Amino acid sequence: MYRYDGFDHAFVTERAHQFRDQVSRRLGGQLTEEQFRPLRLQNGLYLQLHGYMLRVAIPYGVLSADQLRALAYVSRRWDRGLGHFTTRQNLQLNWVRLEDTPDILDALAKAGMHAIQTSGNCIRNVTADPYAGVAIDEIEDPRIWAEVLRQWSTIHPEFSFLPRKFKFAITGALEDRAAILFHDVGLKIVRGQKGRTGFRIFVGGGQGRTPYVAQEIAAFVPKEHLLSYLTAIMAVYNQHGRRDNIYKARIKILVNALGIDRFREEVDAEWARLDRTSLDLPEGEFARIAANFSTPLLTPASASDAEINARRRADPAFDRWVRLNVLPHRVTGHAIVNISLKEPGQVPGDATAEQMETVAALADLHGHSEIRATYQQSLALPNVAVRDLGAVYDGLVAAGLATANIELVTDIIACPGLDYCNLANARSIGIAQEIAKRFAAPARAEAIGPLRLNISGCINACGHHHAGNIGILGVDKKGTEHYQVSLGGSPKDDAEIGEIIGPSFTAGDVPGAIETIVETYLSKRLDDGETFLAAYRRLGKAPFRDALYGADGKTNATDDLEETVDG
Repeated sequence: MYRYDGFDHAFVTERAHQFRDQVSRRLGGQLTEEQFRPLRLQNGLYLQLHGYMLRVAIPYGVLSADQLRALAYVSRRWDRGLGHFTTRQNLQLNWVRLEDTPDILDALAKAGMHAIQTSGNCIRNVTADPYAGVAIDEIEDPRIWAEVLRQWSTIHPEFSFLPRKFKFAITGALEDRAAILFHDVGLKIVRGQKGRTGFRIFVGGGQGRTPYVAQEIAAFVPKEHLLSYLTAIMAVYNQHGRRDNIYKARIKILVNALGIDRFREEVDAEWARLDRTSLDLPEGEFARIAANFSTPLLTPASASDAEINARRRADPAFDRWVRLNVLPHRVTGHAIVNISLKEPGQVPGDATAEQMETVAALADLHGHSEIRATYQQSLALPNVAVRDLGAVYDGLVAAGLATANIELVTDIIACPGLDYCNLANARSIGIAQEIAKRFAAPARAEAIGPLRLNISGCINACGHHHAGNIGILGVDKKGTEHYQVSLGGSPKDDAEIGEIIGPSFTAGDVPGAIETIVETYLSKRLDDGETFLAAYRRLGKAPFRDALYGADGKTNATDDLEETVDG
């Protein structure tokens, strides 16, 4: 876990002090809303339907127990005792008052946290594999490089006023658990010649109105040249990215317009022109950043524990939780514990102040005081001894956090939708809750098997509906909330954009439509081991379309789309 040094603390404290003055001038009338807007966005403050929302950064998803307690304190003191974990590994406070935001930022700064660049046309919070440093399939821990990117990009003068927002994701594992192919730039640590590690780089991914899967721009960039190569990418985007049309301003549009080969040529030419010695990270600076990471010293132990095994045999609920929510750790005798924020009927991604405090306490007792936020809107304890799984489970049960559904149909990703967001066309939360209730029986959800279900309240795709095995998109159809359904998306190494299955559904019809899709899959899968995504790719959309609409049903629903764009 990265520990702020004196410079970090001074920087975020001073930034909070600057924003206090800006808020004072806005409240006093010296700044208009138009003048204040770019200032508040640079500090993560949005103006939503019912008031202000503050988006707090959780760089690459890593939190200390004390930081999670600070978030709980802030949510209780200045919000409504709730925090919403997002698909960017951030936390949103949806009911803050403008006059309270300077105090909130001061409290966050004391805990080594901030809201800088969680909004605006800049490089946003860098996301990463939530199991970085502990996954058994990891080539190299990407967190140090994620921190390098955070420090490199923060208030960088050339990256603070880009044509549009810009998102990086990084992984160091064989399996992509960071959805890097749906980012503006995706980074994957790979082995090159003679075992040397470097970066495979992808560019031009994204969702929204025009979704694209990122394309490879470089098969191998040595680590020592990462920053100069990324600078070249950003320079080409800054030079050629559209600033006259907000709908065509993302780098994915530029890459698609030029073609990946032409874009690569432009980047390579820019990279050759740059002075790499002044742009790349000196070894000493990398060592300084690496030295600020603390890694728990884990003692290898038996991979099995007799007491835990006995409890699993005697307690079906505990056994199910271990099967679904607990993953192997790279150190024998330890485990990664996923904490679902998706109990059926719960708002996906929401955690109360009390629940955050419980997780922080469990992290202190059994997890070396470290927590991870996942882009799937849940939490994880990355360093739990196998012998402590029972104690962790009991603590989670008491807090209502022991739902065993990771990667199942009730592990729904959903944006806040029209309940909060002034860009949304439809509600997401209620739809997610109703679908989850349909599949609430644990045995049924487990029998269905792995299934990603994602919901967005508008085309901006904050719920990643394009990448869902089942994706649901809220649209406005003549003043009525409707929902398009797409099938076959994937956020992983086999990344794919889902296909719209047919005409949209009313809110009341969506849960039944999802149930029909799932039952069609169950009736046509080859065996219990064939996942929904594998079955869809084998069968195509015809049997699902026919089950939903009949053999003569319409299949073109694109006229439902509404143009919106996020802030």
